[in-house]
Amino acid sequence: MVTSDQRRRQLAREKYARQQQRREENRRKAKRRNTVVAAALAVVLAAGAAVYASVALTGDDTKDNAGSDNSASSSPSSPAPSQSESASAEPKMSVDAKATYAMALKTNEGDITITMDAAKTPRTVNSFSHLAGKKYFDGTKCHRLTTSGIFVLQCGDPKGDGTGGPGYTIPDENLDALGKAGADGSVTYPAGTVAMANTGQPGSGGSQFFLVYKDTKLPPSYTPFGKIDAAGLQVVKDVAEAGVAGGAGDGAPKKAVTIEKATVAKK
Repeated sequence: MVTSDQRRRQLAREKYARQQQRREENRRKAKRRNTVVAAALAVVLAAGAAVYASVALTGDDTKDNAGSDNSASSSPSSPAPSQSESASAEPKMSVDAKATYAMALKTNEGDITITMDAAKTPRTVNSFSHLAGKKYFDGTKCHRLTTSGIFVLQCGDPKGDGTGGPGYTIPDENLDALGKAGADGSVTYPAGTVAMANTGQPGSGGSQFFLVYKDTKLPPSYTPFGKIDAAGLQVVKDVAEAGVAGGAGDGAPKKAVTIEKATVAKK
């Protein structure tokens, strides 16, 4: 016969066993939850790194390697646009879509004039006209020079670190202008070409652009919208000749370049 004392001890043991079971279940749930969170975070971080890399031309990547290795870490890219400007929508068309425009960049290293054909890239030209009219580029630095794999000087970021943008994006245009991609998935962007940086995703261009100072192989995913004049191309070549700060093949140019004033006018 079970005494009352024995019964109490049995009930206590059963209660303790239930508590231990619940704790173990809670630990397993917490472990699963943390694993899911960690995996999700890893995906987010990886996505963020990819965006930055493209800006490092993506981007971004900006900021792809040209040549046989078109890696995102060396492409002209820009990150997802930040609200560097209050605008949140692409500006309304205000340029003549049949005309040619000139974007004059007055820099501390010399003047660079870029001819833009609105018939081929109307929305890109319209965006640059809009931003230049708002003095958006005035006082901004060309934040990235690449001298290995691809040969570009990247500008157009008001924050100067590859993470800035106008708060809106514009669609890709004129992507077939440089011909059909070869077996390596790339086309040649000739020296003197000016093209839009992006995040590596279609239609993600903002305000960042890159100036090609030597023939560069890249995927045909960057809107080519302008040509640099001979004097301006020499300015960019001189900057490239000085190299990258710290001696690397990609980074801030040793010879700092600031766009003192940018204007767009119909030719």
